[in-house]
Amino acid sequence: MFSLTSFFVSPAWADTADAMPPASDLPSILMRYMPVILIFLVFYFLLIRPQQKKFEEQNAMIKALKKGDKVVALGGLVGTISKLEGDDYLMVEVAKGVELKILRASVTEMDKPKYEQTEKKA
Repeated sequence: MFSLTSFFVSPAWADTADAMPPASDLPSILMRYMPVILIFLVFYFLLIRPQQKKFEEQNAMIKALKKGDKVVALGGLVGTISKLEGDDYLMVEVAKGVELKILRASVTEMDKPKYEQTEKKA
């Protein structure tokens, strides 16, 4: 029959044999999280790792800048480095007698053969 106590009081989970999942359920638990793990690995190898390599190459190129290098700045400004001003600024000659002061970090590209030569020396 219907018992009022069984309606309000449920059995404790610790008292039942189904409290812990059996050891055979562990592979199914791992399979639930496998898509998430695979998605993370794909993102790491296709997005994160290449961006880190590109960032490291950009920093190496910026550190290797020296007087006489031909560079392209962020806005498409093309010129030759005429003077290094400290660690942050460069004087770039864009035309004969016209020099602009730019940030070292704004350099996006430089003349490849010169960059490879400076890399081989290091």
